[in-house]
Amino acid sequence: MKILVTGAKGFIGCNLVSQLHNIQAGKARNYTVSAESMTVFEYDIDSNPAELEVYCKQADFVFNLAGVNRPKDQTEFMKGNFGFASTLLDTLKKCNNTCPVMISSSTQAELDNSYGESKRAGEQLMFAYSKQTGAKVLVYRFPNVFGKWCRPNYNSAIATFCNNIANDLPIQVNDPNVVMNLVYVDDVVDELIGALSGGEHRDGDYCRVPVMHTITLGGIVDLINSFKEMHTNLQVPNLGDAFTKKLYSTYLSYLPKEKFIYPLKMNMDERGSFTEIIRTINSGQVSVNISKPGIIKGQHWHHTKNEKFVVVSGRGLIQLRKIATEEIISFEVSGDKIEAVEMIPGYTHNIINLSETEDLVTVMWANEVFDPNRPDTYFEKV
Repeated sequence: MKILVTGAKGFIGCNLVSQLHNIQAGKARNYTVSAESMTVFEYDIDSNPAELEVYCKQADFVFNLAGVNRPKDQTEFMKGNFGFASTLLDTLKKCNNTCPVMISSSTQAELDNSYGESKRAGEQLMFAYSKQTGAKVLVYRFPNVFGKWCRPNYNSAIATFCNNIANDLPIQVNDPNVVMNLVYVDDVVDELIGALSGGEHRDGDYCRVPVMHTITLGGIVDLINSFKEMHTNLQVPNLGDAFTKKLYSTYLSYLPKEKFIYPLKMNMDERGSFTEIIRTINSGQVSVNISKPGIIKGQHWHHTKNEKFVVVSGRGLIQLRKIATEEIISFEVSGDKIEAVEMIPGYTHNIINLSETEDLVTVMWANEVFDPNRPDTYFEKV
């Protein structure tokens, strides 16, 4: 299949093209479209105009993602949105190519402004082209699209907020109660790739992305601000919420390189160190424990708290004993064979570094974040 993507260097275009290349290379196998003989033609504003005819002669499917969102002059809306669509369709007709054509429109096509008028004109042009040629057309009225690689301070509030908050720049929110309808760029890409094999979602004459999120502008800003604090409080967001998960990934894509790395507090003594890595809202915390040679750590039990110990380097012995009994259950563990050992409520437990020369490194998960006022930890030797 030969696929033409116009606006290939734009926000949606570059996300789509990158995933099409992943399909080509056999790296993305979760799509029904075949990677065999797939060719992707990429066309953008800096391409040689002569290439458009070459691509239109061969294309089996066209994604028209080219468009203008923030021109210097309002008249450029019609030229960039309607004008190029007209050029594209004229070229397809010249080449006698009636392959399916998708066009990126906007929910603003319903509004009476220059941008909306240009998008509406592009839609009507597509419908007229379909009637004239019999070609299948797919008109997507996208709401606000967000995700990685979107240009900040352009046409996306989320891109601007993520960029500015990540880079310690001010933001402006005129009305936090404004309700936003949003689609995530990966969901857009999945929808468009599905359309290649006839799997598009339709509402009457128009196509849509089936996964949409609705939230207030103030809610978005509050979430992004909470992400900024995570380097200091170690909290990760509620990734069980689909929108929060997608917004967090978007936010991370705007971090400046100096914020890719951040320090963690190592609690150190003569026995080694203990460092918290991650805290979650309702799934506990993850830490890393380093024990010096010959050191015994633990020697305590919990009523309700439970943990998983995973030795990733060194050689150690984990022992557990049920309270008020004498039987000791032992597990010799090492980084050569990664295993998880459960710390059972009601069992006192320890971990011993068996090496005389090497540190013992253990990743530890606890089902709850440590609460100094209610630690649920009671000293007792195994």
